[in-house]
Amino acid sequence: MSETLDLLKTLIERESVTPEDAGCQQLISQRLEKLGFTTEHLDFADTLNIWSRRGTEPPLFTFLGHTDVVPPGPLEQWHTPPFKAVVKDGKLYGRGAADMKGSIAAFITALERFIAEHPQHKGSIAIMLTSDEEGIATHGVVKVVEVLEQRHEKIDWCLVGEPSSHQKLADIIRVGRRGSLCAKLTVKGIQGHVAYPDIADNPIHSFAPAMKTLTEEIWDNGNEFFPPTSFQISNFNSGTGAENIIPGHAEVLFNFRFSTESDEQTLKQRTHAILDQYDFDYEIEWRLSGNPFLTQPGELTEAVHQAINSVTAYDTQDDTGGGTSDGRFIAPTGSQVIELGPINETIHKVNENVDIQDLETLSDIYQAVLMNLLAS
Repeated sequence: MSETLDLLKTLIERESVTPEDAGCQQLISQRLEKLGFTTEHLDFADTLNIWSRRGTEPPLFTFLGHTDVVPPGPLEQWHTPPFKAVVKDGKLYGRGAADMKGSIAAFITALERFIAEHPQHKGSIAIMLTSDEEGIATHGVVKVVEVLEQRHEKIDWCLVGEPSSHQKLADIIRVGRRGSLCAKLTVKGIQGHVAYPDIADNPIHSFAPAMKTLTEEIWDNGNEFFPPTSFQISNFNSGTGAENIIPGHAEVLFNFRFSTESDEQTLKQRTHAILDQYDFDYEIEWRLSGNPFLTQPGELTEAVHQAINSVTAYDTQDDTGGGTSDGRFIAPTGSQVIELGPINETIHKVNENVDIQDLETLSDIYQAVLMNLLAS
């Protein structure tokens, strides 16, 4: 059994449903300390975080990941137990195999080989891990970055192990992400009997024209790096469950995934302007999950492209699709950030899995990136 596969199996069998860590970070820090890393435990509220660093000189290269996983979902739909790592037909099954304990295992084995060959490497290497990426992400990487910024500890290059690959390993790397702006809209009405609508006020009816306008609005046209900003309603809740009662309020959850052509304030202002066109009372609560970021071509992207080509003999494509990642907290510090990890086909699904050969190849690519940037 390979070192990478063996470590991944151990991590999968630690049931770290967000924000739990279940001992994963302790296991990783013990491996890193043998390589000369110094580990800090930067925990906030119920979230565990580690910052492990080897070296004090710039430039600083950082692997970024999360040890928490999403819940397994319906257990009866899993072919094998979600927290029992099972090898079958060349794949390893288990929750977190692809998102993203597989990448973490590949981080560690790549580092072990690289440091054995280059104990006096240039600059410094760090690993940042959190147990709150799959949750609300308020006490994880964002807090660790605040600590680093306060003591002027700057990350030059950051490689996030999110599952970026599409059809084959490393066919895509993420060089940026769209922003995410969430909102909870409460439309106020007057509850009453459906037979007497003249003395009630139906919030669903009141909001319907505004909803149509919001969903048809063109927020921007995107650009060469990002698709157009999208608006999506994710939840619409109203009513008491009775068929003869006009509801007293409606609650609507919606989200903007926005490009660099838009910004938080403009989207808020345009939303309020649309809502205010219609005659209803409302309240709205906003939450910015993250701003868009883009890493321009530079040392990190070049090193990653070269590493992928040297290991796989094919070229990769830069992309900014998908959801958000913790890279959104690193990019504003001035760091170059890219995401490179396993194929994302089974992430968050039942029977999540990773190809075992891909796991080994990913570790080799990570090692090649380190070689390209920090080899002595």
